[in-house]
Amino acid sequence: MSDPSIQTSSPAGDPADPSIQATPLLNNGAPPSIPTDAPAVGGRSAKSALFIVFLVVVIDLLGFGIVLPLLPRYGEQYVGSWLGNPATAEAAHQHDWRVGAIVGALLSIFSLMQFLFMPIWGRLSDRVGRRPILLIGLGGSVVFYALFGYASDLPAAEWAGLALLLLFVSRLGAGVAGATIATAQAVIADCTPPERRKHGMALIGMAFGIGFTFGPLVAVASLYWAPPGYQGVVGYCAAGLSLIALVLGVVLLPETRRFGAAPPLRRKLLDWAAARFALASPAVGPVVLAFFLTTLGFAMFEVTLSLLFKDTLDISDKNNGLLFAYIGLVLALAQGVLYRRLAKRVSEPTFMAAGMVLMGVGVASLAAANALANANLLPFGAMLGLVMAILTVAVVGFALLTPSAQALVSRRSDPEKQGEILGVNQSASAMARILGPMISLPLYFATPGHLLPYLVGGGLMLLMLALIPRIRRGEDVPG
Repeated sequence: MSDPSIQTSSPAGDPADPSIQATPLLNNGAPPSIPTDAPAVGGRSAKSALFIVFLVVVIDLLGFGIVLPLLPRYGEQYVGSWLGNPATAEAAHQHDWRVGAIVGALLSIFSLMQFLFMPIWGRLSDRVGRRPILLIGLGGSVVFYALFGYASDLPAAEWAGLALLLLFVSRLGAGVAGATIATAQAVIADCTPPERRKHGMALIGMAFGIGFTFGPLVAVASLYWAPPGYQGVVGYCAAGLSLIALVLGVVLLPETRRFGAAPPLRRKLLDWAAARFALASPAVGPVVLAFFLTTLGFAMFEVTLSLLFKDTLDISDKNNGLLFAYIGLVLALAQGVLYRRLAKRVSEPTFMAAGMVLMGVGVASLAAANALANANLLPFGAMLGLVMAILTVAVVGFALLTPSAQALVSRRSDPEKQGEILGVNQSASAMARILGPMISLPLYFATPGHLLPYLVGGGLMLLMLALIPRIRRGEDVPG
């Protein structure tokens, strides 16, 4: 079901498609717009495209999962030395607010580039096809993950400034390259009918889960096997995996974009009107807004996890990746098994409401866990079990929410603008991830107990339940 405010430029159709009958031209000589929700690619080609996109996203996200658990700690190390505080990273971040601000910027710049480039890649994929955009992104990931590895091996005492500069450049470039995730979603939209859309979108979530599960495990293994002092091995591993994904894409990925008889309008690549257009839609706007706000709440605890594991549980750099692997495993199982089994019986708005409740309760409960750790009321084993249980609740909520929101946005969008509208939705998510570190890290450092980011993030998610009635009403918008 499409929203008429969105369906303004539907594909004209393929004359060879027997399901589309010949139609007269309009007065201006252009063929009339023929709305269609049929997948652009079907049969074996569709299955092949879905399988290859799934593999490509998994392998590329393995690289992201390798880097994520260690980036905040590496950032602390170099920032502390650069600011003339060569003491331990903990001393630096406990006593110098500038460390938090700079590390927050290092974490935010990746999402800033995704925010800027997701609509650009999405619109380019509508214009030139999905395949070349995905391959460009994978090639960029190879280069910038390798740069991250090089920067991470520079000695902090002598080259802290240069290392920080290269880390910023590597994260900036990786953000641009990784912004093609909306194009991967568009491939799924090209290959699935509306009633199967949320099942297809769950594949992206499952790919994230697999990447976050095995990426940190690869990081742990590489740190154990690498000689002491060669922490850049994690970046080189990420670059190698992205190279594998690039080769698979070049050899096996088909083009899924179906171009109509009339070419798409030649619009500007960066057009803020697209965001205003999507947000003004009663069918799409509330979903995008809810996705933004809940992602903001989730990001406010996600970016502090590495520090939380160190301060609350005294987890080392090497073992830090094991907890991130657990988070990824929960995400993969929740979206790959639980969500897909319930998808036939549960509507997307219901999934979103349940996800908001679980995420809100889970994130807010981390504040209670921190309070218990600060008071030394529980032994290590009990504290670890409590934190893992809380993370399970929060991550399952996230697993229910994200594919549901993406599927709703896709189903309520004009098929000719799948890349563009999905790009707007992903840009909203990226904006939330830009703001998350900028808000949560100062809140984390503001009090000795580190409670504020979890209380604020959890409360924000629960407040988003007020959007559910508007999201449900969007189903009644005539298509």
